[in-house]
Amino acid sequence: MPTDAPSPFVRPYRPADRDAVGDVCVRTAHNGGDSRELYPDLRLMPAIFAEPYCHFDPDLAFVLDDGTGRAEGYVIGTADTERFVEDFRRTWIPRLIDRYPAPAAPPRTPSEEMIGLLHRPERMLVPELAAYPAHLHIDLLPARQRRGHGRQLMGALLDALHQKGVSAVHLGMVTANTAARAFYDRLGFHEIPVRDPGPLTYLGRATANG
Repeated sequence: MPTDAPSPFVRPYRPADRDAVGDVCVRTAHNGGDSRELYPDLRLMPAIFAEPYCHFDPDLAFVLDDGTGRAEGYVIGTADTERFVEDFRRTWIPRLIDRYPAPAAPPRTPSEEMIGLLHRPERMLVPELAAYPAHLHIDLLPARQRRGHGRQLMGALLDALHQKGVSAVHLGMVTANTAARAFYDRLGFHEIPVRDPGPLTYLGRATANG
């Protein structure tokens, strides 16, 4: 007799998820799409946008388990952006300095531009975001999108932040990613005006539901 296919579900991150989370990051890092041609070093984007969150704030990391144990999406964040930046500067960059030394010249490739971001964690300290001390990243493989899983992941993180007494959270998204903006709008995020935001739009919302 045929058996039912495993059902995906949201669960807390586990250290064994590290490689799968990195893979999701790589496959969604270019405006929501595959970034492998743009950033051929497959460790680069996870080292900036995924792994430090799982390292410093594992209790605020949740994955979409495909039903067999493999993560096909995640939401990660930090309750305190200022503290996260300090940790990133003090202990995360030294872990990566041999593989990704600080640039000595202006970037010539997309990868070099990202390495420059790695060495400038203070870019996350935006004065207009002070009322939104937490921040997050959320990514899902395309096959798992538009099925309610993103809402479930976001709900898990918002609940965890609220239980920690964090009142509000923000994120920075590439303005050109209009599909992502529609998703965040549906979840109650609003735009936060920021002077000179560059290619990003900053969004925020309260962690409490309703």
